Amino acid sequence: MQNPFLKRILLVVALFWGICTFAKGDYPVEDGGKDLKTEIKEYIDHHLLDSHDFNFFSTTDDNGVAHHYGFPLPVILWDNGLQVFSSSKFHHGESVAEVNGNYYKLYHSKIYRTDSQGTIELGENDYPTNVRPLDFSITKSVFMILLTGLLMLLLFRGLAKSYKENQGIATGAGRFFEPIVLYIRDDIAIANIGKKHYKRYMSFLLTIFFFVWFLNMFGQTPLGVNVTGNIAVTSALAIIVFLITNFTGNKTYWKHIFDPLGDGMPWYGKILIYVILVPIEILGLFIKPFALLIRLYANMTAGHVVLMSLIGLIFIFKSWIGGPLSFGLSFAISLIELLVALLQAYIFTMLAALYFGFASHEEHKGDPELEYL
Repeated sequence: MQNPFLKRILLVVALFWGICTFAKGDYPVEDGGKDLKTEIKEYIDHHLLDSHDFNFFSTTDDNGVAHHYGFPLPVILWDNGLQVFSSSKFHHGESVAEVNGNYYKLYHSKIYRTDSQGTIELGENDYPTNVRPLDFSITKSVFMILLTGLLMLLLFRGLAKSYKENQGIATGAGRFFEPIVLYIRDDIAIANIGKKHYKRYMSFLLTIFFFVWFLNMFGQTPLGVNVTGNIAVTSALAIIVFLITNFTGNKTYWKHIFDPLGDGMPWYGKILIYVILVPIEILGLFIKPFALLIRLYANMTAGHVVLMSLIGLIFIFKSWIGGPLSFGLSFAISLIELLVALLQAYIFTMLAALYFGFASHEEHKGDPELEYL
């Protein structure tokens, strides 16, 4: 065999074949009766869920006792009145919290009312039948949202202050953020909405871009944050875009939905067409925000799952071949995730601006491009 490239291909195939053969073996079983593969899967599932405390990392001593390092968060419940206490009472789900004569148990990151023994009654499909109080707690995701909002306030307050004091010249961190702000204004807002109306939406577009970007970047840190991988968060952002789009929509916007053919045909000629066309247009009002929330949620969740799965392979293979390969792939995926974090913020902002452009578009009897000049 004279082709060196073909030799390298065969060598890589042989290495991966050996790794796959090794991976098909039995997984080591821990003292708790769970194999390593199940333990890694549970760890990934736990990372994707929200939590009532901020846990940096955990260790297990020689006696099998787990030690958690982090800080508790406030639990706020409405259960026959307001119940406020610290999440430290749950001891990371290992204890029952007693508050004003009521007992609460943390089960799969959800709080249920229970008895003093912490009994969780399971019904069909192993779903708990215990009463769930209304939960207004400051969870880890809520804490990171508040922290991100505070960070944005401090950063851009400093940017605005530097503009005022230096005659429109940014200083410090503002020099990094100024080109991004100008790009969002010129290439996203004006390009999709037009110079006449873009200022109405500019503050929201800037906020949503940096909010999603910062949260995505926090998700790449070892803090175990997965805010934009929470479908409730992405749904809230998409609903805000939906409300702004439809409440600021002008006459042309609504006419395009309920009379998409305009005056090009007489009304009696459009009836049969509109039976199909108008429901599709109305359905499109809800498909657009749904696409926003699913795209952001799915991409960020997939990135976390892939990265943690590759890290888990290091502990499954436990070999000089599989370990370095898994580590190398994990490092490569981490770099890609940094790009994805920025890309998803850009896509969300771009699509929001596009929807706002539809809502504010005006009819022009002449050249429609005049709106953007």
